[in-house]
Amino acid sequence: MSPDEPTDPLEFPIAPPTPLKGRGAVTNLQGRYEKDERERIDDGWLHTDAADGEDSPVLRTQVFEERAKSILTRNASPDIPFTVSLNPYRGCEHGCIYCFARPTHSYLGLSPGLDFESRIYAKVNAGELLERELSKPSYQPEPIALGVNTDAYQPVERDLRLTRRVIEILHERGHPFAAITKSSLIERDIDLLAPMAERGQVMAAITVTTLDADIARTLEPRAATPSRRLRTIRALSEAGIPVGVSIAPVIPFVTEPDMERVLEACAEAGATSASYIVLRLPWEVAPLFKDWLAAHFPDRADRVMSRVRDMRGGKDYDSNFATRMKGEGLWADMLKQRFQKATKRLGLNARQRGILDMSGFRRPDAPSAPAKAADSVQLKLF
Repeated sequence: MSPDEPTDPLEFPIAPPTPLKGRGAVTNLQGRYEKDERERIDDGWLHTDAADGEDSPVLRTQVFEERAKSILTRNASPDIPFTVSLNPYRGCEHGCIYCFARPTHSYLGLSPGLDFESRIYAKVNAGELLERELSKPSYQPEPIALGVNTDAYQPVERDLRLTRRVIEILHERGHPFAAITKSSLIERDIDLLAPMAERGQVMAAITVTTLDADIARTLEPRAATPSRRLRTIRALSEAGIPVGVSIAPVIPFVTEPDMERVLEACAEAGATSASYIVLRLPWEVAPLFKDWLAAHFPDRADRVMSRVRDMRGGKDYDSNFATRMKGEGLWADMLKQRFQKATKRLGLNARQRGILDMSGFRRPDAPSAPAKAADSVQLKLF
C-alpha cells in the first residue's frame, strides 16, 4: 500500500454533512466529556423548501458575558516560546476548522464543533483583572502573548473592545506583549502599538495559511481574506511595528503547495520574520477536520490524512513536545527544507528577533524606571 492510499476505507462518510454558509465545522460533534449521546434527526418539521422561497436556517452567533477569576495563563511547555498568555475570549467566530483550541469548549459542556464558533464567551472583566495582576508587588513582568488560543481580534471585538482595553493598560504600564491574529481589526489599535514599537515593547504576527481565497473561505470562513491580511501586514510595517507571518497550519495537499507564494507575498508586504506549524489534530479536532475534508475536498481527503500520518508516526496526532509543531519523518524534513530555503532567499528571519524591552514597565503611581540593557527579554513567538 502506498503512503497516499487510505488506511481505513470507512474513515470518511459516504454522504458527508452539508456545510453551513459562513461556518467552518460541518457538525456539532459532542465533546469528549459528554456522557449521553445525542443525534439530531429531521422529522420533516424543520425541513425548508427552496421552492417555497424560504431560506435555510441560519446559525446565529451568541455572545455570553463571563466574569473570569484570572486573566493570565502560564505554561511550562518546552516547545512554546512564551510562558504567559492572555485571551479575552473563549471560542472564536472565525471558525477555523483546524483550531487547536476547539477542544476547550468541551470543558464548558459544549461542542468543539459549531458551538465553538457560534457560542462565544467574553471575559468582560479582562481589563480589571489585568490591572489587578500588574499592580501586585510580587508581580514579575515578562512578555505577554495576546490571543494565541482564540483570536483577540475576532468580530465581536469591534463592539466589546476588550482587547483594546487590555492594550491600553499594557501601553499605560509600559508592559511588552506580542499579538497574533488573522484579523485586519488590529489596524484599529495602531495608535497604541506604534509608540510601543518605538520603545521596543511590541511585536505582531499575522497568520496567513494560503493565498487562495476560495480555500480560505471554507478553511477560515469568518476571518479576513488573504489579500486583506497582506494589507494589514503592510499597514503595521509602515507604522514601524515589527510584523511577521505565521503559516499555521500547513495542511498537506490543501495549503502546503502555497507555502513559498505566501512567504513571498508577505515579505513583499513588509514582514520581516516567518514561522510555520504543521497541522495538529488533538482530541475532537481530528473527526471535525475529517468531516470538513469529506465535505470540501472529497477528491483528496484520503491523501491528506495519509500524509498527516506520515508526519505523525502513523497516527492522526502525536502530542510529543519534540515533534508536535513540525512533525517527523521524510515529509516533515522536506517541508522544513522548503521553508528554510524560501526564508533565506527572501531575507526573512535574517535579523535577531523577539527582543522586547521590559525596562519601561511600571506599576501604578510608580516612576518610570531607567532603561537597562539587562532588562530586555527575548520572546521568539514568531
